[in-house]
Amino acid sequence: MKIALMNEFSQAAKNPVVLEQLENVAKEQGHSVFNVGMNGDNDHRLTYIHLGIMASLLLNSGAVDFVVSGCGTGQGALMSLNAYPGVTCGYCIDPSDAYLFAQINNGNALALPFAKGFGWGAELNIKYIFEKAFTGVKGQGYPPERKASQVENAGILAQVKQAVAKDYLTALEALDADLVQTAIGGERFQECFFAHCQDEKIAEFVKARL
Repeated sequence: MKIALMNEFSQAAKNPVVLEQLENVAKEQGHSVFNVGMNGDNDHRLTYIHLGIMASLLLNSGAVDFVVSGCGTGQGALMSLNAYPGVTCGYCIDPSDAYLFAQINNGNALALPFAKGFGWGAELNIKYIFEKAFTGVKGQGYPPERKASQVENAGILAQVKQAVAKDYLTALEALDADLVQTAIGGERFQECFFAHCQDEKIAEFVKARL
């Protein structure tokens, strides 16, 4: 599995802590991690709005399989990512959230609060969140006897989102050009995207905006 981590400007200083825990867990499971957001206060400036654009490009193009995002409360990142077709983002504040999201909703992104509640032992909580999110088989249901209905409902929700959303590329074309250019302007994002993108039309869109 290819996992992208993205931090926005208000929590950029937390990136090394989060990245270390994610890489440690991912290595044990044989996953790859791409640090595509901000990794310091003076890095390429991103807001949670940019994170939504970045996550949608990476997931819809097949460049990555999962996105870990966040902001101060996690709520802005959650809303921003879920605004796009092809992205199913869950809100996660503790390991049980990560486990239940993986088993019941089987989505492809998480939004974490990197300021609210991020105190003593925060790195342990994040480590345990990643262990529950990326260890074992997803979509097994909880409790197990409810798996069938939960899988069905997750599929229905995906169909509803696709039905009410614009075509993805049409939606991207409608976005403010400056927002898109800022979102895709980071070196690490571009390295990850162009190395692993599996959709030529989305790749052409990004190239045109650069």
